[in-house]
Amino acid sequence: MFVKKTSGPRIVTLADGRILSVADLPPPDTRWVANRKQTVVLAVTHGLIAREEALRRYGLSDEEFDGWCRAVARHGTAGLKVASVQKYRQL
Repeated sequence: MFVKKTSGPRIVTLADGRILSVADLPPPDTRWVANRKQTVVLAVTHGLIAREEALRRYGLSDEEFDGWCRAVARHGTAGLKVASVQKYRQL
């Protein structure tokens, strides 16, 4: 197996002790669910992948990614669920 060279770390340890690796990132053509969104947010905030690379790789806009970050910070994974958007949306 060949591993691509990257400038950043290959694994990071999250605050809760879990380990997140490059292999845990969803594929670029993923179907977005709350857990996959949270994985990308955690990968960016912990330096596993650069924000710009995540935006490019997943075809996200700055506003969309910032919304994910705010939702995770305020409500955790539950804030990223499509069915919960109305519940957690600020007026």
